Amino acid sequence: MELRAYVDAIRHQLAVAAAAGGDDAREVAERLTAPLESAIRLALLDALSEAATEITRDLAPGSVDLRLRDREPSFVVTPPPTEQWADEAPPAPPPAPLPQPPADGEDEATVRISLRLPEHLKARVEHAAARAGVSINTWLIRAAAAAVDADGQHPRTDTPRRSGPATGGQRFTGWAR
Repeated sequence: MELRAYVDAIRHQLAVAAAAGGDDAREVAERLTAPLESAIRLALLDALSEAATEITRDLAPGSVDLRLRDREPSFVVTPPPTEQWADEAPPAPPPAPLPQPPADGEDEATVRISLRLPEHLKARVEHAAARAGVSINTWLIRAAAAAVDADGQHPRTDTPRRSGPATGGQRFTGWAR
């Protein structure tokens, strides 16, 4: 998708508006055009990103991802899975349902965060996202949502528990650090 046409249209509208203000306003508009181009591109990318997020929410389990290449956005659409072939393995159990969209009158904000991962974990996340056919961002969002949803549904397994008869079994299960 080319953003140049949209940026040029805004630049033209700024020039038309400045022309009504006379020569001084036209000169100011010409000087502001170059610095505004980056801000306009960023605003357009934010709008496209929000649109992709909304479409993904409605398309789940499919997704729409916004990717940048050479400063130009493109969309990658991953449709929901269709029926499987007869010789394929049975499907995995369905994932936990995605969070419901906000009720009328509520705006669900999309925020950006920085996530620092060790290189080996980043490679594993990239591989898992590729296997799932989604972007890394979509995969991380789904993993975070599943972890948060599962947090209250399962007993904690990170603390050792004693198993066996109450009168002296010596077998323990759990995680060790």
